Amino acid sequence: MTTNFDMLGRDEINDLEAILSISNSDVDEIQHTVRAHADALFTWDYERSKPALVKLYEKAKTSQWNAETDLDWSIEVDQEAVVRANQANMQSAFGEMDLKGTPFESWGEDEWVQLGIEGQNWSLSQFMHGEQGALICTAQIVETVPWIDAKYYAATQVMDEARHVEVFAKYLDTKLSGHYPVNAHLRMLLDDIISDDRWDMTYLGMQIMVEGLALAAFGFMQQMTTEPLLKKLLRYVMSDEARHVAFGVLSLQDFYTELNSAEIRERQEFAYEAAVRMRDRFLQQEVWERMGVDVKEALGLVLADPTRTVFQGMLFSKIVPNCKKLGLLDAGDGWLRQKFTELGVIQFEDWVDTGEEYAMLDEVSKDRSA
Repeated sequence: MTTNFDMLGRDEINDLEAILSISNSDVDEIQHTVRAHADALFTWDYERSKPALVKLYEKAKTSQWNAETDLDWSIEVDQEAVVRANQANMQSAFGEMDLKGTPFESWGEDEWVQLGIEGQNWSLSQFMHGEQGALICTAQIVETVPWIDAKYYAATQVMDEARHVEVFAKYLDTKLSGHYPVNAHLRMLLDDIISDDRWDMTYLGMQIMVEGLALAAFGFMQQMTTEPLLKKLLRYVMSDEARHVAFGVLSLQDFYTELNSAEIRERQEFAYEAAVRMRDRFLQQEVWERMGVDVKEALGLVLADPTRTVFQGMLFSKIVPNCKKLGLLDAGDGWLRQKFTELGVIQFEDWVDTGEEYAMLDEVSKDRSA
C-alpha cells in the first residue's frame, strides 16, 4: 500500500518541519528545464465524435478577449490603499489573538499593511507562474490526447493561458510593487505533471487539480478586492478557467470507466498528492521570510486563524465535486474520500461540478451582450 511518505516524502501531512524543508534553492533561476516523456500523437480520424467538447470548443471561439483592449490599463492602482480596504473587508482572527511572545507582538498598522502588500505580490506571482505551467501542459495535451475534438479545444486553451500569463505579468509590473519566484511546492507539482508520460495525468493534474484550485482562488480574490482593474481581470480569467476545468471533466469521465482498479488508484493517489502540495504552497513561507519573521513561529499562528481555515477549505470547492463526478472519490474502497476527509474538504463533494458550471461563468459574453 502506498504511504504518505511514498507520495509526499513525509509520514504526517501536517509535519511543518518537513513542509518547510522544501524550498526554492535557486531564487535567481531564469530558466527551468523539465524533461517531458510523452509521445506526440497524430490521429487520422477527423470525425467530430464528442458533442460536449464540440460545444465547449464553440464557446471558446466566441469568448476570446484581448488583454490590451478589453481591460482598462489606464486605471491608477494605489496598492497600499487597496490592501487597507481589503484588510477591512476581510476580518482576520489575528486581531482577537493574544500575540504576546509571538513575532507579531511589536507589530503596528504599518507592518500589517506591509504584510498585505507582500501577500498580494506573492499571490499574483504564483498565479502567473501557475498559468505558465498551464500553458506548457495544455500545449502538451494538444500533442498527446488521442481525439481530434480534444486537440481542437486544447489549442484554444493554449491561447487562453498565454493571455493569462500576459495579464498577470503586466499587472505585477505596472500596478504592484514586487515579484516572487515560483513557490517550491508549486514547481514540484508542475514538474511532476509535465514529466508524466500519460496524457490523462496531464489532464488530471492541470485541468482538474491546479486549474480547479485556481478557479476557486481567483473567485475568492475577485470577491474580496476593491480594485476595479483587478476585479475585471479576474472575472475574465475565471471565464476561461471554468472552460478549462470543464474540459478536464468532460474528457476524463468516460475514459476513467475503462481503467482497472490499479490504474484508478494511481489517479486517486496523484489527485491526493496534488491537493496536499497545493495546500502547502498557500502557507506563503516566502512572504514570512521577506518580512523577517521566523517562519515556523508565524505559521503556528496562521494555522490557528479560523478565517484562513475557511479560505483554504474553499480552495477545494471545485476540486472535490469534480473528483466525485470522475468517479475518483469513491472508487475501490473509497480511498480518496478518506483522504479528502482527513484534509477537511469532503464537505464540498455535492457542490456544482465545473462540467455544468462553465456557461454560468462566461463573464466575457455577459459584458458583450450588456
